[in-house]
Amino acid sequence: MHPADEGAKVPLVSVIIPAYNAAQYISATLDSVLVQTFRDVEIIVVNDGSPDTDELEKVLEPFRSRIIYLRQENQGPSAARNAGIQASRGEYIAPLDADDLWDREHLAVQIDMLRRNPSIDLVYADARIFGDDAGAAKTVMELSPSVGEVTLERLATRQCTVHHCVCVIRRAILLRAGLYDPAYRRAEDIDLWLRIVMNGGRIAYQRRVLGQYRRSGGSLSSDPVPMIESFLSVLAKTATAPKLTASQRRLVERQIVAERAGLEIEKAKRAFIAGDAENAISHFSGANALQKSWKITVILVLLRVAPGFLQSLYLWRHRPTRTLGARS
Repeated sequence: MHPADEGAKVPLVSVIIPAYNAAQYISATLDSVLVQTFRDVEIIVVNDGSPDTDELEKVLEPFRSRIIYLRQENQGPSAARNAGIQASRGEYIAPLDADDLWDREHLAVQIDMLRRNPSIDLVYADARIFGDDAGAAKTVMELSPSVGEVTLERLATRQCTVHHCVCVIRRAILLRAGLYDPAYRRAEDIDLWLRIVMNGGRIAYQRRVLGQYRRSGGSLSSDPVPMIESFLSVLAKTATAPKLTASQRRLVERQIVAERAGLEIEKAKRAFIAGDAENAISHFSGANALQKSWKITVILVLLRVAPGFLQSLYLWRHRPTRTLGARS
């Protein structure tokens, strides 16, 4: 239930945290919200039919007076976020996954930018990657840079990547764009950003690191194949949007071809690593048919005439490297 009295002051910011198998992480996540220098917030945790509900509720017990706790049958992250938004009261929505963290100044910095720039509807920042993923210690913008103004074209071609865990959004644009699409369990955020700009919303960013993004081998974003497949589905949906101009539609259609080629390459790599040369050849050939590449052509020749050499070359290029100062 709501921790405040019915007549309490309406908070400026609503923090929305969907929870699914999050019991081991959510305490630290909530602590990072509660120590924000900006305090005019409400925190809504949505239990999305989590299998660890008993443990989750034990972990949440010390926080219950400071959060709004909702439960629903499992419907996926989009539906969970929508439930939180629909129950919220804030002028601004700050989405946060249950295993990510905010720096203390996150909300203060982002809200200040939105207040000083009324034309901006969504602002995002950078976040440091942590966890057991190979990208740990880098920032999200180091791996996925944002270049230039955030437009539909740059979102569709991944020249600008909105970082979900460190963004703040005006409630009005979320309602105008139609919230998250429950059909997506991956790439649901990209679908929303595209609809925001198609509905006249303006997205901006700053390069300051304002959070920590957990990435692990078992996360939804860790496997590139389903991520690309989901992104392709989002692009296909976008390509049919009536608000697109003819040039935007052509760009989205070209990007679909590029992403399909990328998907074939990822499947080819997976087959090659598994020692399945036949399937690797099939997928590399599919990629080459979509987007001709001399590199892929060379790989196909080597796969057919010298697969052992190519395997050795791959292992050499991906060998573990010694870090500076390592013991001999």
